[in-house]
Amino acid sequence: MDRLAGQIGATAGRLYPDARPFDQRMIDRDDGHHIYVEQCGNPEGQPVLVLHGGPGGGCSPFMRRFFDPGHYRVVLFDQRGCGRSRPSASVHANTTAHLLTDIEAIRDLLRIDQWALFGGSWGATLALAYAQAHPDRVTALALRGVFLGMRTELDWFYGGGAGRFFPDLWARFCEVIPPSEQGDMIAAYHRRLFDDDPARQARYAMPWLIWENALAGLSASASTSAPVDYARAFARLENHYFVNGCFLDEGQLLRDRHLIEHLPAVIVQGRYDMVCPPQSAWRLAEGWDRCELRIVGAAGHALSEPPIATELVRVMDSLRQPGTA
Repeated sequence: MDRLAGQIGATAGRLYPDARPFDQRMIDRDDGHHIYVEQCGNPEGQPVLVLHGGPGGGCSPFMRRFFDPGHYRVVLFDQRGCGRSRPSASVHANTTAHLLTDIEAIRDLLRIDQWALFGGSWGATLALAYAQAHPDRVTALALRGVFLGMRTELDWFYGGGAGRFFPDLWARFCEVIPPSEQGDMIAAYHRRLFDDDPARQARYAMPWLIWENALAGLSASASTSAPVDYARAFARLENHYFVNGCFLDEGQLLRDRHLIEHLPAVIVQGRYDMVCPPQSAWRLAEGWDRCELRIVGAAGHALSEPPIATELVRVMDSLRQPGTA
């Protein structure tokens, strides 16, 4: 989960200046995907990988601003099917396992031995999955708005739980679906987002996007200003992953937490996060001695909310390793 950062319009707190990329490239994968990758900050600095949300959100320049550009070597990439990666909105060969192989390919190409992981919402899911698959490649985790890819979380957001707090917005999300299909909104939207008619896909992509956008931050509104191509990629990819349980075993990230408990981790979690409620962050952190959970009051889910953004800058400043640039 998680929309493209910075679209909410909130003015974040203390952030670093936007560090322009010193490296931008497309990586060709043997299954037809072309992955956009960029690096910014200090080419000799401490490596950190940024994992965007969604699935399908893509990266934005705003995501560069949480890192001291004189210290960090920041790597960002658009995951399969979204952002500047191509083909857009494609779900062919697009699973969590494929994304993990892409991350390893990027690390190998850039000759990085180890890196910190920075991810929120679905980006936190992917960070945990990667760290558990390759714990020797990770130095630390900075997570926000934890999403564990579990059925209970999807039921909360797409089964009416969050809708109890926003009945008007939930009604708008449901009104395009016949009542006979509203018992499983993810499946109902799936049938339409993967219709053969691109125009029909676009028609259902916008309400899918609006529902999440409207609940992302305490001051967010149900904006309809997103470009159609962005909405289509976001909705199709999210729905594809959610229909398939995020391509994870139920509870896998909690089950396999022991594989990464030696790593330092910090979780920044909005107290009033309606997209990814704090319970998941609490469950992940509970009993993990090297994990610090920072619950931020008067904040929701969005990366660009000032209290969340300010706290994430503090986290990344605290994770700077001595001896690196």
